[in-house]
This record gives sequence, C-alpha cells and structure tokens, in this order.
Amino acid sequence: MNLTKNAPAVNSDRYVPPGDELLSDYRERRSLEERDRVERKRVDAAAQHSVENSADLRIRAWEKVHQLRMPSDPGHPALGAIAEATRLTLADVQNEQRLRAARRASAEV
Repeated sequence: MNLTKNAPAVNSDRYVPPGDELLSDYRERRSLEERDRVERKRVDAAAQHSVENSADLRIRAWEKVHQLRMPSDPGHPALGAIAEATRLTLADVQNEQRLRAARRASAEV
C-alpha cells in the first residue's frame, strides 16, 4: 500500500494545502506580473531623460509612459511638460515636431 498517494502537496519552500495550489500559483503569477510592470515603468521613465537617447527616443518614451502623442501645435502648452520630463529644451521638442511633420508630409506624397 502506498501511503504517499493521498499526501498533501509539499513545496520545498512552504506547505501548500492541496486545494490552495491554484490560488497560490495565481498569486505568484500576479506578483511576478506586478514586478514586471513596475520594472517596465521604471525603464520607460528612465528612457525619457537618458542622455544616451536621442530627442526622438526620449519623446517616444514620454509618449509611451503617458500613452499620449506629442501635440503637433508648436505652441501647445504640453510641450513644456514634455521638454521638462525629457530634459530637452523646448526648441529641441519643437524641432522634433517639425521633423515628424516633414516625415508625415513626405509619406503622404
């Protein structure tokens, strides 16, 4: 007779009652997903002002973090916030606007 047949599941780190295995796995998976989300957010935020990134990459990182597109109006008040968050000058941000507008115009032709 095998006495271990009905024995509860045992993890080397902790005891998990048989019915709680799925709940435990779910909690662990959610915890890992949350840690991954926090790390991605940290990396994306750091990319916004990394001096190693071009103005275009910094602005794209800002857009990703905020889930917004940079306004096309050169006088839009959000440009100051973008410049501050990306550690670029307002002129750099406006220059990126002009470059994007030129790329869009050439793609439309």
